[in-house]
Amino acid sequence: MLEKTDIERIAHLARLQIADADVDDYVRNLSDILGFVEQMDDVDTSKVEPMAHPLDATQRLRQDVVTETDQREKFQAIAPQTEAGLYLVPKVIE
Repeated sequence: MLEKTDIERIAHLARLQIADADVDDYVRNLSDILGFVEQMDDVDTSKVEPMAHPLDATQRLRQDVVTETDQREKFQAIAPQTEAGLYLVPKVIE
């Protein structure tokens, strides 16, 4: 069971402002949530197969084809500095 000081510390770490009148509600609600998580820890899931999606769906994929023309020379012609097909930028970290 959480205590008032726990909630105040959590709120401070999360940079949340909680009114003093609401702290008791947070104590009760967060304690209930943590109690529920403890109940779920007791469930035997050793025979449950892990899954990536609850509906056993597969990702629809598109064809891997080029849809845009190569415009590198056009874009690099207006760039301040380029070299060997790369954009040169000022050094910002020493």
